[in-house]
Amino acid sequence: MYAKSIYIVDGARTPFLKSKNRPGPFAASDLATQAGRALLMRQPFAPDQLDEVILGCAAPSVDEVNIGRVAALRMGCGQKVPGWTVMRNCASGMQAVDSGISNILAGRSQLVLAGGVDALSRAPLLYAERMVHWFSDMAAARTAGQRAALFARLPVKALLAPVIGIMKGLTDPVVGLLMGQTAENLAHRFGITRAEQDALSIKSHQRVMRAQDQGYLAPGGGEVEALYDRDGTVYPLDDGVRRDATPEALAKLRPFFDRKYGSVTPGNSSQITDGAAWLILASESALTEFDLKPIGRIVDSEWAGLDPAQMGLGPVHAATPILKRHNLSLEDLDYWEINEAFAAQVLGCLAAWKDEKYCREELGLDHALGSLNEERLNVDGGAIALGHPVGASGTRIVLHLLKVLKRNNAKRGIATICIGGGLGGAMLVEAL
Repeated sequence: MYAKSIYIVDGARTPFLKSKNRPGPFAASDLATQAGRALLMRQPFAPDQLDEVILGCAAPSVDEVNIGRVAALRMGCGQKVPGWTVMRNCASGMQAVDSGISNILAGRSQLVLAGGVDALSRAPLLYAERMVHWFSDMAAARTAGQRAALFARLPVKALLAPVIGIMKGLTDPVVGLLMGQTAENLAHRFGITRAEQDALSIKSHQRVMRAQDQGYLAPGGGEVEALYDRDGTVYPLDDGVRRDATPEALAKLRPFFDRKYGSVTPGNSSQITDGAAWLILASESALTEFDLKPIGRIVDSEWAGLDPAQMGLGPVHAATPILKRHNLSLEDLDYWEINEAFAAQVLGCLAAWKDEKYCREELGLDHALGSLNEERLNVDGGAIALGHPVGASGTRIVLHLLKVLKRNNAKRGIATICIGGGLGGAMLVEAL
């Protein structure tokens, strides 16, 4: 529990736009800037009165180095407001919030804009090492004969088959597994069936559709701000949701990560997506100075590590210590957000909390924690339907959890996320 209160004043995000197998219409800094401008325009303070801007980003473009500073300047925060960037893979946006909390607790900041962004559709195609060496040799060639000899040895296959950057980024460098392969590990460990994974995926789509239709995830609902490109095209909604998702349709999809024995498919995995999300954090003194009306406060946070090959269980390892510190059970929370990297991963977390052996041996508990009521989990859907723009998701789930608590007159919830590399992050929040 923090030594003093950390308040969330407001927040906003862009619609999450699904990759269409080509670069999307917005660079990461475009996404962060549009969402941030909309959020700051409705505040009683000026952008240059922020103490700092912190932005999480897992895959920044080479022309957006220190994207937190780029976004801060583009949002009109002025030259004197520091802007900086953090990276903790899937929880980069949550890390940005946690970094803001740390600076407020230390007294270095009072009013912080913290968030996350990624434009994964713009992940680069890379040349293989053999091709890079060929380019280097060509640059060093001094005569026509040397260049002709190099052209004769042009590695055509390497030229025409570039390395897909996002596949490298989604592969754990220590255990050598794609993130989806770690989800397969959890499905095998806990006996999670393909049908169970597909059923959770359909529920995610149905819940997002309902939230959009009811206005909670539409512009004007207090969370999503429409995007506008230079041609005047409007992007008002998260566009990855499938209104035609059925068990029959999902059953037709083949496993992607373990093609022979697997059960994890594109249909029960989160989508490759572009998006940004922001939160405004404030101390007690900032509330008084600017007459701010907070929507909630962050009570506690936790980071945890575990086997990278089981990384999807990170929420269990991060949320459980918070429960212990506050003497809470799973059912004592009004609502939960567990980021849906994969259906097998969410179901694996629920299974681990119910597993006596896992809770004793892996979590150091005397008994299993029990069942989490799925009617209180991801009530407006999750990343399987919305998408998972890696840097933004940690901020999104904290923001959305507070929105759910407020509209249901509820008090307390936990937002938690699994993180590539064998990590987990969690935050306990209260609505005000």
